[in-house]
Amino acid sequence: MAYAAIMVHFDASRASHHRLRLAADLAMRLQAALIGIAGRPYLPSFLADDIAVAADDSDAEQRELTALLADIGTKFRAEAERIKHVEWRGAVDDVNRLVAREARAADLVVVGRPADSADLYYSLDPGVTILRCGRPVLLVPDGVDVLASRRVVVAWKDSREARRAVQDALPLLQQAHESTIVEICEYGTEAQSQRRLEDVANYLRRQKVGVRATACLHTQRPVAQEIIRVARDEKADLIVAGGYGRSRLGEWMFGGVTRGLLAESPLCCLFSH
Repeated sequence: MAYAAIMVHFDASRASHHRLRLAADLAMRLQAALIGIAGRPYLPSFLADDIAVAADDSDAEQRELTALLADIGTKFRAEAERIKHVEWRGAVDDVNRLVAREARAADLVVVGRPADSADLYYSLDPGVTILRCGRPVLLVPDGVDVLASRRVVVAWKDSREARRAVQDALPLLQQAHESTIVEICEYGTEAQSQRRLEDVANYLRRQKVGVRATACLHTQRPVAQEIIRVARDEKADLIVAGGYGRSRLGEWMFGGVTRGLLAESPLCCLFSH
């Protein structure tokens, strides 16, 4: 498989400029198309006394949002000028709904962590994107503008999501100099864990991926922190993991490992659900 199209959430914030540089470099290396996307929801005026004035205000807000998105698109195209195939998708719509829908056009979706609390209404929630978009999602921490993917750590759990993540990450794993598969296991289960890891390692070797497998005993630290520690020890620049979560009464709930990596990882993380 290959990434023929990469979608990146770009809202012209400082963090998104870094993210765009990373996505553009990745698109260049993989000879992929680059699709920029941003959304701004329309906020109707419910408190206006005069209906006609409210309608005028609504039209003005629509025009203002459309102009804002067009300006963001201009900035996106200026920064992505090196890429041969570039698209811009800006829409007056909730950005979480927009990205989940438009992700059908991409092989990989590149996002960042949510912006500060003052801009939460306009921010893309990476957790929602992981669960809704049906594509692998690359989370880029603030300030990171390059993904060399020289060393990759695969956080293994014998689950559907982890298997999907390994498959979805193949274009990056095949470019890496070395990859390490790690499973955080409990005392007494090391042998079973190592057998599972060797199965995955052999699969990846058949896919032309240089890889080794390591079973690590679970300490008192949360599993996400253990994975981050291993990634730092390996001098990795990417963590690959399953995205574990579900919707509960409209609220997106995540397991501890996914939640920890989303919030704490200083490295890029590729998630699949």
